[in-house]
Amino acid sequence: MSKIYRVTLFKLPKEEDINGVLPKYAALKDEAKKDGKPYILSASASRIHQDPRNQGFTVCATTSFASLDDMRYYDNEDEAHGAIKTYLKQRVEGPPLMVYMDKE
Repeated sequence: MSKIYRVTLFKLPKEEDINGVLPKYAALKDEAKKDGKPYILSASASRIHQDPRNQGFTVCATTSFASLDDMRYYDNEDEAHGAIKTYLKQRVEGPPLMVYMDKE
């Protein structure tokens, strides 16, 4: 079974909001639990270099999962991810761009 690799781009115009979300993603792998156990294979976020081609996105978050079911759990039920979404809700400009793919 292929692992799932996910990339999410955010437009956070304020530097303090970028600084606020980066440590939340850094802690996500250890804080997120499914059936009481960590299930995220990797999680991180980085500030994007300013470049006209980035279309205004300022943060790139990457996560990887053992299965598509784990990613769906992350999207719909995970409390740690829910806390990040709540933090971002009033700070993000426009909807994020999210893609995911199989990664052998």
